[in-house]
Amino acid sequence: MNPTLISDEVLDTKAVTELAYGGEPAYHLAQHATFLRLSQLIFALPYHHCISVSWWRLRTTIIHEQLLDEAVPLPTDTHDPLGSLLQTLAGDTGDRDLAGRLQLEQGRLEHIFCHDKVASERFIQAARATGLQYELTGALGRRTKFQQNDLSQLVLLAESRKRDDSPAEAVTDDLADQSRTPVDVSIMPNSNFPVTLGLNDDTLLEQTIFTSSTPSSTTSQLSHLEPDSQPPLHPLDQCILLSLCLNVRNTSPSHGLTTEQMSPYVARVISHPKNWSVHTMALLLRSRLESARTRTVERSVLQLQALVDQMPTADSPLPERLLYFHSIPLPSKWEMERELALRFLTLGVVKSALEIFERLEMWEEVVKCWQSMERTDKAVVVVRDLLEGRKEEAESVILRGKDLPSPRRGKLDSARQAKLWCLLGDLQPENAVEYYERAWALSKETSGRAMRSLGGYYFARGEFEKAVTCLQRAVKINPLLSRSWFILGCAYIRLENWEGARDSFSRCVSIDDEDGESWNNLASMYLRLDSSQNILESDMNGENQPGKAKSFSNKMLAFRALKQGLKYSYDNWRMWTNYMIVAMDVGELSEACRALARIVEERNAKTGAECVDEEVLERLVNAVIRVPADLDQSAGDDDRRRDAVNNPNEGHGLLRRVLELFDRTILPCASSPRIFRAYARLLTWQSRWEDALKAYLDWYRCGVAGTFEKGETDVEKWREAVNEVEDMMDVLRNFGPRVQGINWRHQGRSIVRTFMGRSKDFEDEAEWSRLIEFQSELRAEE
Repeated sequence: MNPTLISDEVLDTKAVTELAYGGEPAYHLAQHATFLRLSQLIFALPYHHCISVSWWRLRTTIIHEQLLDEAVPLPTDTHDPLGSLLQTLAGDTGDRDLAGRLQLEQGRLEHIFCHDKVASERFIQAARATGLQYELTGALGRRTKFQQNDLSQLVLLAESRKRDDSPAEAVTDDLADQSRTPVDVSIMPNSNFPVTLGLNDDTLLEQTIFTSSTPSSTTSQLSHLEPDSQPPLHPLDQCILLSLCLNVRNTSPSHGLTTEQMSPYVARVISHPKNWSVHTMALLLRSRLESARTRTVERSVLQLQALVDQMPTADSPLPERLLYFHSIPLPSKWEMERELALRFLTLGVVKSALEIFERLEMWEEVVKCWQSMERTDKAVVVVRDLLEGRKEEAESVILRGKDLPSPRRGKLDSARQAKLWCLLGDLQPENAVEYYERAWALSKETSGRAMRSLGGYYFARGEFEKAVTCLQRAVKINPLLSRSWFILGCAYIRLENWEGARDSFSRCVSIDDEDGESWNNLASMYLRLDSSQNILESDMNGENQPGKAKSFSNKMLAFRALKQGLKYSYDNWRMWTNYMIVAMDVGELSEACRALARIVEERNAKTGAECVDEEVLERLVNAVIRVPADLDQSAGDDDRRRDAVNNPNEGHGLLRRVLELFDRTILPCASSPRIFRAYARLLTWQSRWEDALKAYLDWYRCGVAGTFEKGETDVEKWREAVNEVEDMMDVLRNFGPRVQGINWRHQGRSIVRTFMGRSKDFEDEAEWSRLIEFQSELRAEE
């Protein structure tokens, strides 16, 4: 190539092409991409004396991931070489702040891969390394203008460790001595910080006013701090607090802070701005948190717009902006503009969002905008123009008449072309297969997007073998997308490939352990494997002990999978039903009892007594009563008696749960003969004769005999009713003498007399004589 033809633009285009990875294209309008590519090549070389080179590899990895459309696992492991470096930094002669920075950046990479739990642990370790002390507590205060009484408000108490000769610690006295109100950088003279917009709401205050000078917790190490007069934090500690708030949609405490807990963290950083980049990130996080609330959504959008506008300005020196560049995930200007456009979409301002997306040449989002306006034809025209080279530049650039030296965006690289063909396939389903396959060929079989789309297309049309082939290629290219694994698992189920489905759903839950549906499917696969293996082994070897052990192992794995999934699908009664059945199968009867209670709670309003699995209920009662009620008189040693009390799945250990199931859950909302009979058996085992007799009477009233109507002609039903009358007579004879204050003979005669009055049409039947005998016996016993 002629050296004179090599320009910055050519190098950047080449770099963007090489930065595409795993079928995901790098953002083609990224400026100076050559430097990132050069850094990758430089840091990929072997180093023997520079111990920090692995850290710089981590940083290039994070920036590379931010350029890709979707996160893709990179081939080099950036974690293992960092262990020795971290030990060096965290040692007695190391630098605590550097150790904190390293752990903070490791957490950022985990966050990019959506490993929120691991990321949160890294951020907490970073706080320990830097000596940051913080505690989320409560203090009396007011949040609204019309609030009369002081209520407990969330507040974050935080304090940095004392640092010596730290340039970042320098702060003006006026800033450090703020007492009641945080710093308002929008009114500070010569402020170099982004503008903090006011809320201007007629109800909410600008910030919480704390009326108590001490937090509610007096045992904390930070109890000496006043909620409204806290010292400024070191910028690195501010970065750590903001990193804890990255997952703004989190609802699981196990994965870090929930959305409600993040606001005090962000407010603590905003109150004392010390670095331009850190303060910008804090305002961005506050904008994200406020986007879902009606009273704050306006400021959320305006603040985001202000941050976008101030990005290219020179209101802060470059060294200040770069000081904590790697410690916070401050988005690039185009990412922030994309976020603003997406915010417009949520508000229905589609035209403004469309203009931004077109200027940024984010064509997938442009297509979504046209589809939301029900103009699919316009979306097709846009994509075809791009593929055919008729749309070389963003329309806004053309309108401004900007003179570009060359059509730098006229030539599409293979990754971008493949993505456009996928978009066209989405828009025109009748030609989807052709377009997806063309995308796959153009990308030289590296486009995960093409295989995901083609696999989903085949799955929706019932061509499961073809779907499996495509989805296997997709997950091989990018194994981080749980949705691809889930559809692959479903396709395996349709093909009855239980092992493949098990492996697919296992990958789903390893990526997202809050996916309750995947946990449920994984449990089903263990049970399917269990049944298929049993059939195979019985055909080959007959009954064998290893097969039984393997069967029980699979059932236990299914039980644990369902137990984990129910943490995130607590209201799914179908999952509770599966859990109940498996729990009964593996002998976890206390858990089966809990599952049955949840099923009744969820379904009784719609289905009544049908929601109660009466067979399971009877088995639970059997598990209780098969142990002697009086342990002192039972045969056996002390260990067996102790086990009967402590075992939660049998006898006295299970009794409390089963009684609560009857008294609190089932009997207040459901009634049937089998339910009352099972309850009566349980009360009989406890020697609660009066309650047992009442339960048997309820059983009789709900049964065939108690509901037998006059004029009934079904002989078999009448004979069944006679048997129930006889059973009730036996109960009265056995329990009546043990209950004081009840005339059981009179009650028995009343039952027989009432039943005979309703069934006079059956006087010719042989069983009628039994009813007469009951009457005679009751009279003779008086």
